[in-house]
Amino acid sequence: MAWVMLVVAGLLEICWAIGLKYTEGFTRLVPSILTLIALTASMGLLALAARSLPIGTAYAVWVGIGALGAAVLGIFLFHEPATPARLFFLAMLLTAIIGLKLTSGGEH
Repeated sequence: MAWVMLVVAGLLEICWAIGLKYTEGFTRLVPSILTLIALTASMGLLALAARSLPIGTAYAVWVGIGALGAAVLGIFLFHEPATPARLFFLAMLLTAIIGLKLTSGGEH
């Protein structure tokens, strides 16, 4: 269950990271509120997952999911560059996230 919470926390991190763009520096009320809700829920789920997962693994996976998702959505939503090198390193990030899961040794 900790891994499910961690993945959901990572997905919510993507939401709040992308949401920051829509808040326009927290000058738009609705996007700001939604971003803060996603941020709070993401941190809360990370904290719950870290109760039974090693914090180094939990935090790295959480950040990795958020960074990967924000970068991919940035490409699609904001027309950020999708150079071969960038896509290669995003694939490496995905590999690292999967590797951390596979080598975590289960819940502690």
